[in-house]
Amino acid sequence: MNIRVAEEESSQEIHIPADIDWEMLDKSKFFFLGAALFSGVSATLYPVVLVKTRQQVAQTQLSGIRTAFSIVKHEGLRALYRGFGTSLMGTIPARALYMAALEVTKSNVGSATINLGVSEPTAAAIANAAAGLTAAMAAQLVWTPVDVVSQRLMVQGTHPSCSSPRRYVNGIDAFRKIVRTDGPKGLYRGFGISILTYAPSNAVWWASYSVAQRLVWGGIGCYICKKDGDSNDNGSSSTNSNTIRPDTKTVMAVQGVSAAMAGGMSALITMPLDTIKTRLQVLDGEENGRRGPTVGQTVRNLIKEGGWLACYRGLGPRWASMSMSATTMITTYEFLKRLSAKNQESLM
Repeated sequence: MNIRVAEEESSQEIHIPADIDWEMLDKSKFFFLGAALFSGVSATLYPVVLVKTRQQVAQTQLSGIRTAFSIVKHEGLRALYRGFGTSLMGTIPARALYMAALEVTKSNVGSATINLGVSEPTAAAIANAAAGLTAAMAAQLVWTPVDVVSQRLMVQGTHPSCSSPRRYVNGIDAFRKIVRTDGPKGLYRGFGISILTYAPSNAVWWASYSVAQRLVWGGIGCYICKKDGDSNDNGSSSTNSNTIRPDTKTVMAVQGVSAAMAGGMSALITMPLDTIKTRLQVLDGEENGRRGPTVGQTVRNLIKEGGWLACYRGLGPRWASMSMSATTMITTYEFLKRLSAKNQESLM
């Protein structure tokens, strides 16, 4: 991808390494390395997700830092990883499904929109949005049951401040008890609102990421043009080449900044839906019979506890988690694609 930045009569062209599409990947290497890399990312960010979940189901408002210290003080450091084994087991197949749907959709939609005469930047945004939407919907088939089980484990504990008493021994025990109490549909509680939360969020995130990248690269190009202009005004010599080839560190930095911008905005927009989804998945069926709580009941309970702001409980940890996750994910993901490319020489 080349981004041209013009200033007066001169022009600079930033040459960015070519994007890697589905056909260019060694699939076995892609999925094997992806499972290893994203397992590490999940392990790093899991405590932040747990704190966010505890805040969302709590009936009183505490800051993320106070919640984390309370967990460590009363339940020990290991409590920050409660339910991680279950989450990890589900994350690997869900990530594989997500990455496959993402790349196949992005490649096909991108080619189709360009063939229709759409400009390359617009085609990239459309393809990224469609890919994010499709990938999120596919992955939720695996992620929703994993979320239900792991979140039940996250919020239980031995201390009175926990929203749920310790009733599950491990993920398998939680799975059995949920099925026995609510039936198989209990594992998909909140599936509809999960789709409403993650599908548009992913579409917005990937489209925003595409646009943010171009904005950041454009800003870098303008800065370089201005710097070169100042050097010429001072009588300094400048290179005759108008093509700028950023190094790997610069490319990764731009990807990380763009991902953080897109992740933070997505967290803010979808926070109320995520809070409602978490409440639906964590509350037990016994509280409202086998049918489980409804969306309306959950919203009314939240408003009763803390007004409309209660829907934004856990926003700080979720904003941090999504921004860090987005930055780590996209740099890891792009690195993974380059490691998995069939022809490394064609990427230069």
